[in-house]
Amino acid sequence: MAVTNPAMTLTTKLWLIFAAPLAVLAVATGLAIASTPRLAGLAYVQRVDLGRPAQALDLPQVAGPRDRTRPLLVIDPGHGGHDPGASGGGAVEKALVLGLAKALRDRLAADGGIRVALTREGDRYLALDERFEIARRLGADLFLSIHADSAGEQDGVSGSSIYTLSERASSEAAARYAARENRADRINGADLSAQSAPVEAILVDLSQRRAIADAEAFAALVVREGEGRLPFHPQPRRSASLAVLRAPDIPSVLYEAGFITNTGDAARLTSPEGRATFADAISRAVRVYFARAGSDAGSGQGD
Repeated sequence: MAVTNPAMTLTTKLWLIFAAPLAVLAVATGLAIASTPRLAGLAYVQRVDLGRPAQALDLPQVAGPRDRTRPLLVIDPGHGGHDPGASGGGAVEKALVLGLAKALRDRLAADGGIRVALTREGDRYLALDERFEIARRLGADLFLSIHADSAGEQDGVSGSSIYTLSERASSEAAARYAARENRADRINGADLSAQSAPVEAILVDLSQRRAIADAEAFAALVVREGEGRLPFHPQPRRSASLAVLRAPDIPSVLYEAGFITNTGDAARLTSPEGRATFADAISRAVRVYFARAGSDAGSGQGD
């Protein structure tokens, strides 16, 4: 009769409890890998393009004077690439607003004195934060995002409107910006890296409030210079929590050029005459805005 070794029995039991399941798992994993469908020699995986990091942004060319002391307007044609925006009247928003942006750029460049750049010059997709980040990296003095509105099936709704960042959205955006930057950026030339978190938050908030005030001044000029030339919505001046307007140190305005779902608006905004009228009115507003800004800067230096 064989004598059973209690130690060996215990060892065998422990192996069965712990090692055996691991061996089964290894075999199952190997079978799963071997059975994975492959395409062109690579494991079939669904990949999603998350876009380029901010560090990889390609900055656009700046048209106009080479003198960097001249004011710079950055024009942002909304949407682009796989994001077409709204459509109607035979027009697509991403193409319509690009046409308007180019008309305004060409008008400003032809008249001289003001530098101007477009966030995109072709059918290119940009994330919202990339758009105002381009303006910040170029050192823009004014940021204008151009869109076309949609009213669904309501063809009778028409007219343009101008948006600035709401006061509440400004405070929230300033707080988020300060937290995200973690005292590693500059606001209006001020180095935030040497500031405490509370002081930094105050500086960012003050900067953004000033930017909103300047944006509202420009929006008022757009309405004034466009009166009788650009058909406005009955309530053209608006404020909202729009991500594209949240640059903390650049006056930023979003211009809804009209309703693409309105037959008349769509025809006007896609015609050479309509683009020329738009460019003339907005360029006038831009020039008056920069003239006033330069005058204010000069008077401040003389105080």
